[in-house]
Amino acid sequence: MKILYATSEAHPLIKTGGLADVSGSLPNALKLLKNHVRLVLPAYHDVMIKLPKKSFRKVADLQVSGCGQVYEVRILQLKAGAFEGLDVPVWLVDIPALFGRSGNPYLAEDGTDWWDNGERFGVFSKVITELAMDRAGLNWQPDVVHLNDWQTGLATALISLEAPRPKTVFTIHNMAYPGNFPQQLFDGLGLPHYLWSMQGVEFWGHFSMLKAGVAFADWVTTVSPTYAKQICTYEFAYGFEGVLQERAAEERLVGILNGIDHNTWNPESDKLIPHNYSADKGRVSAKRKNKIALLKAFCRMHTEKSLPKEDCFDQWLEKPLIGFVGRLVPQKGVDLVMEVLPDILENSEANIAFVGSGDRNIEEAICELARIYPQRVWCHIGYSEELAHLVEAGSDMFLMPSRFEPCGLNQMYSLAYGTPPIVNNTGGLADTVVNATEENLKAGTATGFVFYDMSKHALLSTIMHALFLFSKKRQWQKLQKNGMQQVFDWKNSAKAYQSLYKES
Repeated sequence: MKILYATSEAHPLIKTGGLADVSGSLPNALKLLKNHVRLVLPAYHDVMIKLPKKSFRKVADLQVSGCGQVYEVRILQLKAGAFEGLDVPVWLVDIPALFGRSGNPYLAEDGTDWWDNGERFGVFSKVITELAMDRAGLNWQPDVVHLNDWQTGLATALISLEAPRPKTVFTIHNMAYPGNFPQQLFDGLGLPHYLWSMQGVEFWGHFSMLKAGVAFADWVTTVSPTYAKQICTYEFAYGFEGVLQERAAEERLVGILNGIDHNTWNPESDKLIPHNYSADKGRVSAKRKNKIALLKAFCRMHTEKSLPKEDCFDQWLEKPLIGFVGRLVPQKGVDLVMEVLPDILENSEANIAFVGSGDRNIEEAICELARIYPQRVWCHIGYSEELAHLVEAGSDMFLMPSRFEPCGLNQMYSLAYGTPPIVNNTGGLADTVVNATEENLKAGTATGFVFYDMSKHALLSTIMHALFLFSKKRQWQKLQKNGMQQVFDWKNSAKAYQSLYKES
């Protein structure tokens, strides 16, 4: 099949979150199933400056109307394989006035949304529609257009107005970001007036690009089976439960679990960790060596003079190390972590390492704890791909107590790296982690630790249970091996999407 995969970010070109990991992996997996895939995303300034000039060429020019003006658009094609990690041809939508600014794709330097995000991604959706209908002169029309999150949602509605047209699949990666804008944007983009209705893109008097995707797609998917059920409820739907329940009743809402890229996240071949290992070879000793490497990396960042003596690392080595990588925001449950951390530090020998950024108050609270407990709490405020890999390889357990998690990737990385995750029973976390109950431990199915109530008591007791089991070395090593033997590659997910594409 011919598949046009539209996204606002894709690793390794540009990344702010899990959407980029999915968009950088699923197209490759679909190609391996003998499909003809094109990946389309904006030509952001930060993408263009890292591309060698000979790695792309202009393949089309077109004009698309925005708010009160017409934009000249260049379609640049990046050669398949020209950028390591992307095995499909990439079309970059080059509109300098909208995407030629440095920094975050969605946020200005002060952390607020770019003032013209609605126009930027509304125009991007119009370009996707032109490509989908083969009106850019490329002589290539897809059978399916796969769209992702609100930034491409409008294209779903626009393609629905065409005839004949390709099928559309719209994937929700996170309901918390609805792409809501004033009605003036709808009018300014010159959109057909009949799209403005309760059955269309109108949402409580606003213009919702997420609703456009949900209401008009042939298929709506989300990134785990449990999250597909949760988003039909008031608690998780953010006001969209009506339209989502309607799509579910039509049997047009499906949950397909994300995979992970085993070329990038594989302890046996990971180039970002100093000591490689597998489930069957070198796991115990290599994880201990990676633990020392991780602690030394943190010490280098926070020690102005020389590293601590080796006996300090030997002392740390015997104590459980909890790792956390992610956004430091309430959604990820970090505020709850900060509530229980004093008890953990007071009543156990556990240490903890944070890598992430987010809420300024949470960042400051973590940094303050690191100052109070310089030999037990380490933090890196910001994102580091190298540290993220090292935390997965060097930590003894991974903390991921998200209030909601559409799919989550870090818990799957943790399982692959033999770092049992501690998770809340929600979304994709519920679909991927088997709780270390006595029954599951005896059956050999346990892979991590799950709590079922988003409370301080539940999180604290689950962490303490994990720390207790860590002291039982034989049981712990079995738990690690169980997790490492799980299969979460993209092959099964790609097959599920391919089957969906073929449905009428």
